[in-house]
Order: sequence, then C-alpha cells, then structure tokens
Amino acid sequence: MDFTGMLGGLLQQYAGGRPASADSAHDHFDQVAQGVDSSSLSSAIGSMMRSSDTPAFGQIAGQLFGSGDAGQKATMLNTLLAGAGPAALSQLAGIIPGFAANSAITPEQAQAVPPETVSQIAAHAEQHDPSILDRMSSVYAAHPTLVKTLGTGAMIIAMRELAKAMGPKES
Repeated sequence: MDFTGMLGGLLQQYAGGRPASADSAHDHFDQVAQGVDSSSLSSAIGSMMRSSDTPAFGQIAGQLFGSGDAGQKATMLNTLLAGAGPAALSQLAGIIPGFAANSAITPEQAQAVPPETVSQIAAHAEQHDPSILDRMSSVYAAHPTLVKTLGTGAMIIAMRELAKAMGPKES
C-alpha cells in the first residue's frame, strides 16, 4: 500500500470513530500532518476551532500561545493583531515593553505576553474579523505539534474533518 492509501485508511478510522488510545491519536496526527498539504491541514484545524465540541477560539488561541516557543508566539500575536483592531493594539501597549502599535512584535516581546491576554485578543479579533480563524489555522498548520497540545479530542476532530474533505470523490 502506498503512503496515500495508508493515509486514507488512517483517516477513515477517524471518520467512523475514535482511535484505540490517546497515544495512537497523537501518532496518527503526526503521520497525517506530515502527509497532507498545508491547505488541507489548515482547513481541518479551522473546522476543529469552529466545532461546538471544542472550546471557544479565544481559549484555544491562548492555550496554543502558551505552548509555543518565542518565535511561534510572535507569529501568532502578529497574525492576531492584524485582525484585532486598535483596541487590542492599545491593550498591548501597556503590557509589552517597547511595543509600538505600528511595529511587529518580536519573539522577545511575545514572551512577555500572558496567554490570558492572547485569549482576550483572539476573542476580540474574532468579533472584529471572523476570518481570523482561517489565518490562525494557517499558522497552526505550519506548527502541527502545537495542535497536539490541545488534546486528543481536538486532534480527533481535526482528523475527522480531514477525512471528510479527503473522502471519496464522485467521478
């Protein structure tokens, strides 16, 4: 069986139910994340974040931010701020030393931001611009190990969404 067939078989397991264990879900997510294109992974992560079976986007964003390294945190914050509007920018000005509203946040500055603040910014950004979920899902797709920190349930939802998207096509 080729890799694509193996990947399809793996995803079909999630389309129909849960994996045997949390450990297998983590391993399977690694395989899937490496085997699909970033656009498909991004779409599945976006669907997972919109699911009623996962926490609100702000909570997810805060949790992922807390799990990221300095560079990932800067990328997440800069992406969020692009859609957050002036209120979020002014909120950060009081938290981040040396932050100017018209500049990008550096990895060092991002380290100074608590995850709870990112949760608030993300919730505000979602209200201001709902497409922020799509932009953030692209960031998370570039760093799939972060998604694993959300837990087995979130990974299963993302893999089910991938299975739906990559399922058999009518010819």
